[in-house]
Order: sequence, then C-alpha cells, then structure tokens
Amino acid sequence: MTQAQEIQAPTAGINHDQILILDFGSQVTQLIARRLRESGVYCEIWPFNQAPADKVKAYNPKGIILAGGPCSVLDDDAPAAPDIVFDLGVPVFGICYGQQTMVKQLGGVVEGEQSREFGRAFVDVLDHSDITTNVWDKGAHEQVWMSHGDHVASLPDGFEVVAKSDGAPYAFIADKKRKFYGVQFHPEVVHTLHGADLLKNFTHNVCGCAGDWTMAAFREEQIAKIRAQVGDEKVICGLSGGVDSSVTAILIHEAIGDQLTCIYVDTGLMRAGESEQVVDLFRNHYNIPLIHENASEKFLSGLEGISDPEIKRKVIGGLFIDVFDACSARVAKGGSPAKFLAQGTLYPDVIESVSFKGGPSETIKSHHNVGGLPDDMDLQLVEPMRELFKDEVRALGRELGMPEDFIRRHPFPGPGLAIRIPGEITQEKIDILRKADTAYLDEIRKAGLYDKIWQAFAVLLPVKTVGVMGDARTYDYVCALRAVTSTDGMTADYYPFEHEFLGRVSTRIINEVHGINRVVYDITSKPPGTIEWE
Repeated sequence: MTQAQEIQAPTAGINHDQILILDFGSQVTQLIARRLRESGVYCEIWPFNQAPADKVKAYNPKGIILAGGPCSVLDDDAPAAPDIVFDLGVPVFGICYGQQTMVKQLGGVVEGEQSREFGRAFVDVLDHSDITTNVWDKGAHEQVWMSHGDHVASLPDGFEVVAKSDGAPYAFIADKKRKFYGVQFHPEVVHTLHGADLLKNFTHNVCGCAGDWTMAAFREEQIAKIRAQVGDEKVICGLSGGVDSSVTAILIHEAIGDQLTCIYVDTGLMRAGESEQVVDLFRNHYNIPLIHENASEKFLSGLEGISDPEIKRKVIGGLFIDVFDACSARVAKGGSPAKFLAQGTLYPDVIESVSFKGGPSETIKSHHNVGGLPDDMDLQLVEPMRELFKDEVRALGRELGMPEDFIRRHPFPGPGLAIRIPGEITQEKIDILRKADTAYLDEIRKAGLYDKIWQAFAVLLPVKTVGVMGDARTYDYVCALRAVTSTDGMTADYYPFEHEFLGRVSTRIINEVHGINRVVYDITSKPPGTIEWE
C-alpha cells in the first residue's frame, strides 16, 4: 500500500464547517473524529507531516486539533506541528502529545518521565474555560483518561492553567486570547467522563461549527465523489458477506447503477449458509448483477502449509485480487474490462495496518484488504467508507434502507474462518469450526443476546487434549469461544456470559461437533488483545 493510499481522506466536507485533525501516531486518533461526527461536525485526519501551509489554507478549517502520539517531544527527531497551525488564526486544541508539542513550539517547557500516568486519573478544575462551559465547574474533581510519560512543566506566554492532576500540573491549559487549548488527557475515549462534551464545546462554541454533517449528507457526498472518480468505467465489488462490503455495494450501486458488478467469492472459509444469504440479498432483493465464484479449492491450496497469521492474510488478499482480476474480464462489454475494485475497508482496518514511519500509527496486523494488496494491481480502488467506524456503517445502511437483520449482523472478517484457525488450515478443521460456530451463534440468538454483543465467534485451537466420552478415551481439539462488547471496534471488552449459558453451549458443541472435546471462553479485552485471534 502506498503512502498516498494510507492518507487518503474524504473531501466531501467542502459543503460544511470542518475541523482538521493532525495525527502524530496515536491508536485512538480516529476516536476524535468519531466524537466530532457524533455532534455533526465534518473532519479529516491528516498525518502531521503531510499538512503543508497551502493545503491547510485550501482546506479552510474552522479549527485544528493536534492528536496524540507515541513519541517524546524531547527526542531529536520529534514530530512537530506545521507553523501554519499557529499562524492561521483559528482555534487550536492539543491533546496529549498535541499539547506537549504545542507548548514546546510556543516557548514552554516539557519534562521527561518523572510523573507518568496511565489509565484512569482525576483532575482538579481550577478555572473556567470556553471548553468547560456547562461541562466542568470550577472546583470540580473530574475523571479523565491519561496515557503519558512526559508532561508540561512550564507554560508559554499567554497560557493559564485550567485543571491539574497528580502527574500533570498543567493537565488543562488555555490561551483565551488566541483560543489555543491543550489537555494532557484523552477526551476522545469513553473513560474520560464528559470528554465528548468538551470536544463539542471546542467545535461548536469556540470554533463556531454548525454541526450540520449527517449520514444523509455523507451519502449524498460520497455518491458524488464515486461518480467523479469512476466516470463511465465499470466497477467490481468484492462481497465478503459482512455488512461493510454490503453497504459499500449498495452505496456504489446507487451512485452508478449497472456499471457495478458484485463478485461474491466463496473461499471455502465462510460461515454456514453465508453464500445462500448473500446471493439472495443482492441477486434477488436488490437486483444487482452478481458473479458467484466458487474458489474454495484455490484458496485452500494457496493456504496449504501456512501457519503465520500475517502470511495468511496477505496470501488471502493476493488470491482475492487474482480472482477479481479474472472476473473483471467477464464483466467487460465491448472489450472493456472493469477498471475499479470496490472494497468495504473501514478505519479500524486501516489504523491496524499502517505504521508510524509510513503512516503514522503502529502496525498491529495487516488486513487482507489493506496490507495484502499488491502494488502492481491492475484495478484501482474505490473505498467510500475508509474513514468510517462500524456503527457509522450501520447508520449508513439504515440511510440506504437495508434490511435491519442484515445491518445488525456481527462483523465477519474478509479472510473468514482462516483467521479463526490458528496454525495450518485444513478442510477437516474448517468443517469442525463451522459446526461449532453455528451452534454457538444459535445459542446466543436463543438467549436473546445477539444484539447485545458486538461480535461473537468460535476459534479452533491448534491444541488437542485428552477427554473421555462414553467410557472411551478421546484426543480432540480445543474450541475457544469469543464474545465482545464494543461501540467502534477500536476497544472492546469480553461479554459477561452467565456460567449456565457457557455450560450449555459447551455441552452442545462437544455433543454435536465431532473433533472437539473441550471448550474454553476468552476473557481478554482489547487492548491488550485484538478482537480476532489472528
């Protein structure tokens, strides 16, 4: 993936008041955007080192937010905000690293790791600010979320302290005249109580944003953007069976009609009944041209002997492109094949796939539709939802009139069951896992828990254990169950099932699925784990 692809952002905000977010590499930068969008404010995220003055001026932001990052401002090569940020005459809000670089660049002092704070902390509110209006009262003791080693030790001229914490004497600072603000904590995360209200005060009260960006507006603007990008050319869209690719396909179909052909690739790694449901929805309900390509043998042979999860993802991504390239010729009319490939790539896919050096955030894992695409791919990408979270995708699906049952479906990864089988993939393992997963989800639905859970699935572990069934010794696989709650996929916690439910599911899986004799439940949050196992 090229750097241009990494930083590609929507440009539809020209019709709205807009905020510019400069990213210094934080894993939660997009949560800032999410909070702003929840309040109806359009924003874009740019890497700090790709924000030249002319580009910033042309964007015409109502305000600028400097996000967090993993570096220290005391490093010789520390990232810094472009000078235009402080010269443009618009309000600026620095968060965590953003506060520290603002302070240093404007003449203040930042000290190193003497009073670190990670996790929940409390600030004492010492003064009033435009950002704290009707949110924090002077004298209040407020919960925030900290994640810092360095801290501000001395303020630049014009700044005053608004709040302090045990580890950050200048946890909240403000230059009321220039409308420059800085906080050491992260208002974008849910653990900072009232953090979203603080951000809304910045965008609405300080910057004067109208808050008129809605999902209906996003729909209209993306349709215009798709038409401008594609022109009269043909587009193929890869369907995975999940809501992301489905919403992408319906949005693009609304934009360009029969120029779109959907391709559903049966990789042999799908859930039970997946193929039938997808084909029925698109071919019969929406009447969208659809190629149903059975490539299970191709994928299984391509994955033979591969255990490394990163290689798995990249092999699957490459195989998808091979299939799509072959199918593009089949949609050709008049000798003209498809020129574009549409994907349901979302921001959580992107942020976990890029690196700080090129990107800017730390690489967590490559996603098959991000890091797995070859540089010499013949097809150009159309990714209208690249900057959206899952809940925003569902909101867009409702805006497009999609069936609610389909919108509420749990996320299903493009690589399918391949990343739920750690180690080598075999047909036997796929068959075992598919049956276990079906039983698990069925019990969740029967218990009325499906809509309370963000994502639930079974994992077949590369471990066999001894068991006893009917007085006979068994030596079979271990099945791990995973269920999490989340709002955006960036953070998650395990779902607190009752033990009675887990016992019932375990018994059913062991009784019905030959090859499994032990079931365990994964109680790891994200972070430190990821939602998927690979």
